[in-house]
Amino acid sequence: MGTSSPQRKAGFWETAGAAFWETTGAAKTFTHPLDPELLAEFVPRTARVLDYGCGYGRLTAELVAAGYRSVRGVDRSAALIARGRREHPELALMRWTGLPLPFVDGIFDAALLFTVLTCVPDDAGQRAIVGELGRLVRPGGVLYVSDVPLQDDPLHRERYERFAARYGTYGVFETEDGGVFRHHAPEWLRGLLEAAGFTVLRERRTVVPTMNGRTTERLQLMARREPAAAPGEPAAG
Repeated sequence: MGTSSPQRKAGFWETAGAAFWETTGAAKTFTHPLDPELLAEFVPRTARVLDYGCGYGRLTAELVAAGYRSVRGVDRSAALIARGRREHPELALMRWTGLPLPFVDGIFDAALLFTVLTCVPDDAGQRAIVGELGRLVRPGGVLYVSDVPLQDDPLHRERYERFAARYGTYGVFETEDGGVFRHHAPEWLRGLLEAAGFTVLRERRTVVPTMNGRTTERLQLMARREPAAAPGEPAAG
């Protein structure tokens, strides 16, 4: 399952707020839920699944409990992986701080990316993550993204405007406890997936609890990785 590519430090992780996930963030209870109906429709229990940005393995454990037999969780935070190994010693959790990940091309049938992009403020970092998942998910496999779109309430609009000049992107903001997060225009998320070779098959919006005791609208995207066009053939779509 390994690859000869060396691990290299990914600069996009070294952004303001990255240390949050080794300290304050590592003690939080994550609340962003799976959608069992959507998951079951696109990801069979025989699938090889990557939970990228798995944190302390909350969703990895849910997948295993639901009967998924081959699930791997990966996160860059030492504190979160250590917590996950204490709370879920039966899970396959791995810390890996950079890209590429140590897996061969197309090894997974599906990947989860749950509230990971919200923790990566810069465009280049987000492109790198989604591009890497495009390498690791086999043609015909799926990427299940659940993240936070731009919110329209006064609290969030004030935050977006207050921090836009500092971070250069509307939607990036800081929380009182030291976290740095990003909310997204839906078309940005769709564009990230399309650029990495995925076609969005389904979208769902629901309201979910946050780890800070509020609620937020979330956007779920289920996307399929399209096979590369053969030489001389037009690309799909």
